[in-house]
Amino acid sequence: MLNAESLIDVVQAYHPAANGALIKKAYEFAEWAHREQRRKSGEPYFVHPANVAQILADLRLDTASVCAGLLHDVIEDSGVTREALEAEFGREIAGIVDGVTKLGKFNFTSREDRQAESFRKMVVAMAQDVRVLLVKLCDRLDNMRTLDHMSPEAQERIARETRSLYKI
Repeated sequence: MLNAESLIDVVQAYHPAANGALIKKAYEFAEWAHREQRRKSGEPYFVHPANVAQILADLRLDTASVCAGLLHDVIEDSGVTREALEAEFGREIAGIVDGVTKLGKFNFTSREDRQAESFRKMVVAMAQDVRVLLVKLCDRLDNMRTLDHMSPEAQERIARETRSLYKI
């Protein structure tokens, strides 16, 4: 996990005009929003959004995407509203985070329904802002990399879900 300054350095290496202050603000906000949460491994939950932001930076995405990676779980997991996020970070970043939150809400009865609906949601997300899908894919990648602290049954379920959701 990169600290805020190292993450800013990575982004500014490929985008010198990137808003480092905004990245630092998003980093600190997400760290605060997840301060009480832990992952199954016992590590602070904030490690996950920081890893997602690092993956996005490694892919050379823009400042808004990296900030959205840091903030992608704050609406869903910490009680921060979209409106509060928009007031702090602007419409663009709040829109990406809100899109990731909505894209992640799957509730289906059959595998076919799940695949059809997930594909539909991905197409809609790409049409609105492809960065929503990129943040969601990086979120899933980090989750897949850290399955080792889950039960074998949960690991298999998540792996199957990932395979079916992202098999296009």
